[in-house]
Amino acid sequence: MHSTETPVDRAVLVGVQFPDVSDEDHAADMAELGRLVRTLGMEVVGTVTQKRASLAGGAVLGEGKLKELAELTGGRGIITSGAPDRTSKVRERWAKENAESDDAPVDDDDEDGNAEARANMVVVDHEITPSQARNLERATSARVLDRTGVIVEIFHRHAKSREARLQVEIARLNYVAPRMRESSGGAGRQQGKGAGESALELDRRKIRDRIAELKQELVAIGSEQANRRYARRDQLRVALVGYTNAGKSSLMRALTGSDVLVLNQVFATLDTTVRALHPETKPRLLVSDTVGFIKKLPHDLVASFRSTLDEALEASLLLYVVDASDPAHEAQLEVTQSVLAEIGADSVPSLILLNKADQLSTEKRAALEQQYGSDAIFLSAHKPEDVAHLRQTIIDFFEQRMVEEELFIPFTAQALLGEVFESARVVSQEYDETGTRLKVRALPAAIARLKAHVA
Repeated sequence: MHSTETPVDRAVLVGVQFPDVSDEDHAADMAELGRLVRTLGMEVVGTVTQKRASLAGGAVLGEGKLKELAELTGGRGIITSGAPDRTSKVRERWAKENAESDDAPVDDDDEDGNAEARANMVVVDHEITPSQARNLERATSARVLDRTGVIVEIFHRHAKSREARLQVEIARLNYVAPRMRESSGGAGRQQGKGAGESALELDRRKIRDRIAELKQELVAIGSEQANRRYARRDQLRVALVGYTNAGKSSLMRALTGSDVLVLNQVFATLDTTVRALHPETKPRLLVSDTVGFIKKLPHDLVASFRSTLDEALEASLLLYVVDASDPAHEAQLEVTQSVLAEIGADSVPSLILLNKADQLSTEKRAALEQQYGSDAIFLSAHKPEDVAHLRQTIIDFFEQRMVEEELFIPFTAQALLGEVFESARVVSQEYDETGTRLKVRALPAAIARLKAHVA
């Protein structure tokens, strides 16, 4: 009796360790690739790695390692020609009569049951060319994805908002377009009598047109978001930034009391979420949860999620969330900081949050305390006392930057009182025959804007 469950893809991970990469960093990269693959619902059944100065031009790995990989997938381990066989009817009849020979493919129900254990996916921890992917497929008889393809597919599954879906579709189309060169099916066929355009050329033109259409939609959405950010320009704003799965969304939920998605997997959050700190402060303090970073993040995806990075750039305080329990946390923090430095966000004041501190041993915590000193806050997003301490730290940060000023609002402009209470904390309030006199505390930019309105 056969199971009715959908079969799970079984993947072999492939990586090349370059001379300038340590064994520890290479192991961390492969472990991360495993997490990415499992996020797609695949089962990792093996790993094949090789130390090389560069990727093999033909099929990433050298001849020996390629055969080792093929043993896990049921392939022959050699790169066969992609050209279709030209066979006569006599040869076809001969091949049919000799189908049971030793050279024939092993049947799926062979007596050892090895076919069921074979991997049907090969996932490479590098960005590879379409020809390299096709050569790997021929040698292994398995589907091939590179790291970029895995990340693009994860983004595609997790995107929720209209903007995120548009951005991911653009990234997918940019990834797919050059790989259409390797697809089978007669790229030279003409579309229509005298059209002069092959099927491949037509498909690529359709992709270019679709990308242009998507970019136009993004421009419209980007204008709306820019208007919303402009409206929040003088408000107190904090952005949670960090490596994927470091715990940003858990902290977001704890700080704001919101119901943002929290999953223990990479790239669970792809949309920028903005919520007010809870309990609310006066003036109100906004917290942004942003998309996580990852090593070797495809450039198209970095560019397409520029709006998320803009939230970090325009924040008054960045909170770098780090999974302190991850052995690779230093490299992960470096990735986050380098990406944000590219857009100039390294000039924004910041704090380092060593999250998941409850999972640290006494010795490990002591080592990290010596390493970071007072520059980092140890906490667990699941401990209310730690979240309360972080909340107060954030409030104190802004309180130190606030100034106290007097404002006079004439009775003819009392409609501005609502904006004053929204942008500042009112310390005292007095009335006379001409209007309201307020003593307020707020950031200098907010004070200047309020004074301009009542001038």
